[in-house]
Amino acid sequence: MAQCGTIGVRHEWSPFPTRRRFDERLFGAIRMAKSWRFAPHDTAVVGRLSRELNCSPLLALVLAARGYATGEAARGFLKADIGDLHAPSLLPGVDEAAERIVAAIKAGRQITIYGDYDVDGVTATSILWHCIKLAGGRVDYYIPSRLEEGYGLNCDALRSLHEEDPQRVVVTVDCGIASVEEAALAGELGLELIVTDHHNFAADLPPASVLVHPRLPGGECPFTDLCGAGVAFKLAWAVCQQLGDGNKASPPMREFLISAVGLAALGTVADVVPLHGENRILVSYGLQVLQKTQGPGLEALKKIAGMTDKARLTAEDIAFGLSPRLNAAGRLGQARLAVELLTTDNHQRAVGLVDYVDQLNKSRQTVERRILKQAKEQVAENDSWDAQEALVLAHEDWHPGVIGIVASRIAEHFERPAVLIALNQEEGLGHGSGRSFADFDLHAGLTACAGHLETYGGHRAAAGLRVKIGRIDDFRDTLVAYTREHHQPTDRDVELKVDTEISLSDLTPKAVHELERLGPFGAQNRRPVFSATGVQLVEPPKKMGGGDRHLSVRVRQSGRVFRAVAFGKADWAEPMAAADGPLSLCFEASINTFGGYERVELRLIDWQAPHLDPQPTASVAATNG
Repeated sequence: MAQCGTIGVRHEWSPFPTRRRFDERLFGAIRMAKSWRFAPHDTAVVGRLSRELNCSPLLALVLAARGYATGEAARGFLKADIGDLHAPSLLPGVDEAAERIVAAIKAGRQITIYGDYDVDGVTATSILWHCIKLAGGRVDYYIPSRLEEGYGLNCDALRSLHEEDPQRVVVTVDCGIASVEEAALAGELGLELIVTDHHNFAADLPPASVLVHPRLPGGECPFTDLCGAGVAFKLAWAVCQQLGDGNKASPPMREFLISAVGLAALGTVADVVPLHGENRILVSYGLQVLQKTQGPGLEALKKIAGMTDKARLTAEDIAFGLSPRLNAAGRLGQARLAVELLTTDNHQRAVGLVDYVDQLNKSRQTVERRILKQAKEQVAENDSWDAQEALVLAHEDWHPGVIGIVASRIAEHFERPAVLIALNQEEGLGHGSGRSFADFDLHAGLTACAGHLETYGGHRAAAGLRVKIGRIDDFRDTLVAYTREHHQPTDRDVELKVDTEISLSDLTPKAVHELERLGPFGAQNRRPVFSATGVQLVEPPKKMGGGDRHLSVRVRQSGRVFRAVAFGKADWAEPMAAADGPLSLCFEASINTFGGYERVELRLIDWQAPHLDPQPTASVAATNG
């Protein structure tokens, strides 16, 4: 039975009846099976797309799998034109905020940008700083310490800023929409406060001078998934318009806005917002901008990440090369250095800053591995926790700046929402960071636990909190109960969505290169996911990387040999080697260039051992037949 070009074929495939069942007979060691759900394909649609777009059947198959049935619809997706960005005036509150900033610039008032310490906040701060500086304004920035002050506006910082200059204007980026108490204090002090944010609201909106937010009640923003840097870019755009003729920015300001798209792309990818609509445009265009000169800081950052000679940058380059280094500064309490890196015009200072944040990132990776090991051990040592619908783990040796990364890994590993808490015995507080799983609304879960928490904030997928150490058990019980009642994940929630089954012979360098037209890849627009059956191991899998954490394997199908890698999956080596017969693989395809020679490599996502009557693989070339 052919797998490609057939309507409704192979919708779901798992050798096991349920997601949590194990089969030691096949693997010789316990390994969890996942369901693979295949997108249905219409041969006629695939053929028509291939002809109308003049593209390979492989690209046409993926487009069809993702719901694009006509050439017009597919072209609309593939095109990412900067001219299609919505006018900034459509963002609620942005016009009034721009007016106030322009008035402050002209009056010579100090403007302080109050940012967040992650990459989204750092890039948003840098965008607005560059804009105001270029306009001749008096501007500085304030980034709270993640370790000492925590996320968002805080009253002590506002009091300090007011004491230094009561006439200053404070503009938040990527924070503040839930800071009701802090905004009220700013009003009492007489500080002019402009809040720009994209996170979830509290029960009440903060009483700031102006609120800028894509989802403000009563607003009609045509695109509501902007990150903090995207919102800051729109505000900077509006400021440039008002400094121009009210509609168009001056030539220097237009040149600035083009460069600012690169910073917006950095924040958009790093904040893992959906890469569709305006976010897709910002990242697609921003990657081209980042490829060119972006100032000494970004040039030094690209160099240390090994990207100087790359023909083109990808969203993955941001996600795995640039943003971790910028994030490390914030995670380890020095986010101001990341802003300085993105704003300095001193080449020597930029190189020094990049070397420092690179070392911070290496330290972060070491700390992360230790915390991950300890978190897994905690679950193993508490039998009852393994059966609970959510995990709340705490340790006094954990670093509060790193636990968010580990919470994501724990949520993925144990397939349930996870909150990790770094204990501070001197304060009597725990600083926590949580990540969702299977679309659980983590922010709603924390809201249900508000009585046990000192503070919390975030959104559906990720959130932060503070809790008294003595209330952690109560918090855990309440969150587990809420999750049990409001979240019943099924196999569908955790299944692997596969675009199509192919023959490995379809993966020519030309065809894989063409798949890049679907990018930039990221949240809600992942790289194409393929499967292949009847794949033989050429040799036993090998462990590789620091601590032997990764897997490398050479596989063969129909005479063609490919290298495949699986990051963080060294534990697959033994059961994969013990499997009796050909394997089925689920993977992404990429191009590895070495010594001027290009070869296709596979990034393994999952694999399955032989099962009853495996189906033959069909070439996608048949879809044009």
